[in-house]
Amino acid sequence: MLKRFRYQIAIFFAVMGPGLITANVDNDSGGIFTYSQAGAKYGYLPLWTLIPITLLLIVTQEMCSRMGAVTGKGLSDLIREEFGLRTTFFLMIALVLTNFLNVISEFAGIASSLELFHISRYISVPICAVAVWLLVVRGNYRSVEKVFLAACFLYVTYIFSAFLLKPDWKQAAIYSVKPILMFDTDYITMLIAMVGTSIAPWMQFYLQSAIVEKGITAKEYVQSRIEVVVGCILTDVVAFFIIVSCATAIWAHGPKDINDAADAAVALKPFGQYAYLLFSAGLFNASFFAACILPLSTVFTVCEGLGFESGVDKRFHEAPEFYWLYTLLVGLGAAVILWPNFPLVKVILASQVLNGVLLPFVLIYMVLLINKKGLMKEWTNSGAYNAVAWVSVAIMIGLTLTLALITVKQMMPQARAIPPSTSALVAQVQRLSNVKSYDSKRQAFKPNIHESRLAHLVRQAIGIGKFAD
Repeated sequence: MLKRFRYQIAIFFAVMGPGLITANVDNDSGGIFTYSQAGAKYGYLPLWTLIPITLLLIVTQEMCSRMGAVTGKGLSDLIREEFGLRTTFFLMIALVLTNFLNVISEFAGIASSLELFHISRYISVPICAVAVWLLVVRGNYRSVEKVFLAACFLYVTYIFSAFLLKPDWKQAAIYSVKPILMFDTDYITMLIAMVGTSIAPWMQFYLQSAIVEKGITAKEYVQSRIEVVVGCILTDVVAFFIIVSCATAIWAHGPKDINDAADAAVALKPFGQYAYLLFSAGLFNASFFAACILPLSTVFTVCEGLGFESGVDKRFHEAPEFYWLYTLLVGLGAAVILWPNFPLVKVILASQVLNGVLLPFVLIYMVLLINKKGLMKEWTNSGAYNAVAWVSVAIMIGLTLTLALITVKQMMPQARAIPPSTSALVAQVQRLSNVKSYDSKRQAFKPNIHESRLAHLVRQAIGIGKFAD
């Protein structure tokens, strides 16, 4: 019995890497900004979303790891083989656009985090871009994976930072299990952004490619699945502490919008230098980590989908398309940050919302692929698993359509008055709209029913007309 246990542990450590890395890099600079914004604007209220998000993340990541282990092929490879090159081509265009916006947001995170330490972005961004490029181009899969795993453990800084702030743990516990829904543009936008940043489309492609490149097969799948589940749980534990930190440092003194994750770090200063430094260091680690992974995920996806050679273990001359596209994404992503007056906040918010909009299409292909008997044999989804997967797709489509309907409704003149059917929760906020004082012990949140900075920036980024006041 003990010998078998040791064997299982050894196999677990042998397959460890893809699941932990993919899930943790999900908490990138855009994700940290989104969670920080949620905590600053709504306090502890958004915490309830983390449980369903974690379950959805586990379901999607497990399906990808299983497909990679059983078929030995990446997700874009399978989509091209099963659904044709035309479908793959259009999906690749959408993913490259979305991922490029994400890459820009990672270099923005690098710039803003190091500016907190008084290092100019004109120094930090070029140096970090070269470091990102050298790590992947000059390294091999084993060495790159070790660096990425080390970066995963540095996310503990957010946990320490939250404890130093001494938040209201009772409120945090209550709103972690108490769902509250509002038919409000800001709130729905925040929900989509949180889901989009927690379960991004690129993650599905990267995880499956990493499983294949590491050489994990169906024989090691049980241990690999455990690693994937552990990674999913840990990433949302970190998200929990980010929201709690911002709820304590910002929302408790009056709900407000923030411009970037660096604003959240600065807000922690009054609570002590250590909390501020830990949050800032965590932001740099997350941004640099994701600046390596996101371009890598993109080039894996494109090269597999279009039939080019790909892989970190290959040399530049063996996979020129792979490395040239990686170089282009890193170079352009870094260059944009050095462009004066570039609208970074709008880009970050647009990338997170686009993630949420694109995700259902990726999930549909995943569910269709994993249920093909000829492809997966006995490893297809069970009926219960399919039910969860399709419900997840329906929820994402529902959130996206709800946001569109609210936007159209608020653009209409008669939408200026809040209708009688508005939920009691929003009505309560309306009654409190003229109250200037704020008691953080009594009120769980205080959202603004008019267009906030978040909705305004998202509207501008995706080209929607002005919301009615």
